[in-house]
Amino acid sequence: MLDVSLVGTGGMMPMPQRFLSSMLLRTNGNLLLVDCGEGTQVSLKNIGWGFKNIDAILFTHFHADHIAGLPGMLLAIANSGRTKDLKLFGPKGLIFIVEGLRRIAQELPFNIVYTELDDDKKSLFSIDGVDITAIGSKHSVRCLAYCFEIKRKGRFDVEKANALKIPKNKWSILQKSGKLDFNGKTYTSDMVMGKNRKGIKLTYCTDSRPFPALTSMAENSDLFICEGMYGEDEKKPKAIENKHMLFSEAAKMAKKANVKELWLTHFSPSLSEPSEFIENATDIFENTVVGTDGMKKRILFEEQ
Repeated sequence: MLDVSLVGTGGMMPMPQRFLSSMLLRTNGNLLLVDCGEGTQVSLKNIGWGFKNIDAILFTHFHADHIAGLPGMLLAIANSGRTKDLKLFGPKGLIFIVEGLRRIAQELPFNIVYTELDDDKKSLFSIDGVDITAIGSKHSVRCLAYCFEIKRKGRFDVEKANALKIPKNKWSILQKSGKLDFNGKTYTSDMVMGKNRKGIKLTYCTDSRPFPALTSMAENSDLFICEGMYGEDEKKPKAIENKHMLFSEAAKMAKKANVKELWLTHFSPSLSEPSEFIENATDIFENTVVGTDGMKKRILFEEQ
């Protein structure tokens, strides 16, 4: 399973009713944070999942509303008692930006491990059993969109094991180690497993114009979290100029990508009541939700 929470849903500047856009994922007790604008640690405190188990922070880009809260976040993680390495991922320039911010958060009980991602090509990596894809998005600076997947192997196929004449008392060895040497032969787990089962998939994008590669990456996602900077279709010229997105544009991508659910986030400070424009999205993709700070969802495997 995968737990997801919108830490904040605002864009550009924090507002009295919403903090800046950020997302928190939890799986097997481990936490992954995406973006860290000013005040993010306050929002995380309200969510209540803690700080110590944040294994990685992934940045979409380096505008202040997505990274200016990092010094305080590092200190909050330090105060939680964490000593394990903390991984940071982001576009090129990550090390330069973070080392500058760390001048006010220098003494930390853990090491920071940096990974700079190329926004010109797809990046693939894994953290805590979650497979992550990063691609460059269409913003005014280098910016990344992320896809998170928990994949599932097929079930152990008894008929295949029996056909290979593998004794029952050896099955658990093969399942756990993935390899079995028996009677002069080597067996691998793929020889006795059924087809891969459906896993969990979540796609996240803020600060971007729509683009085909994002739709492709989001295909069949259980949840697509996408920016909706502007609710009104009349704001399209402004969205194009500032390289942001309309509610209706996010909904069109969700529909084309055949996702299960769309959450809108990263609202303009001028958009005081995003729900007033929700029909601009739901008329296109019905299962659209206006994101709110602290909003949570547990995504289960289909069998659960």
